[in-house]
Amino acid sequence: MEKYNPRLKKLLLQAVDNQLQSGEIPEVKETFERLISEGLTKKQAKEMIAAVVATEIFYVQKNLREFDEEKYVKALKRLPELPDNDSE
Repeated sequence: MEKYNPRLKKLLLQAVDNQLQSGEIPEVKETFERLISEGLTKKQAKEMIAAVVATEIFYVQKNLREFDEEKYVKALKRLPELPDNDSE
């Protein structure tokens, strides 16, 4: 049995790619480049950012709230430390 849903992972990685291409949240590209400079592969860096995307989506749904860009950016800046599931 797989530990993750491959379709969900693909969608989250597409969201990361879209954010990197759009430049709408510049900290996404800054984080991506920083993680690579710290020795992660492009794939690993995207997966770490995708983990932050997934966490933010979880809390948006759980708490019925709007996307919190400030909280998202703070979590990006903490990478490679992954978001804490109990942080909200």
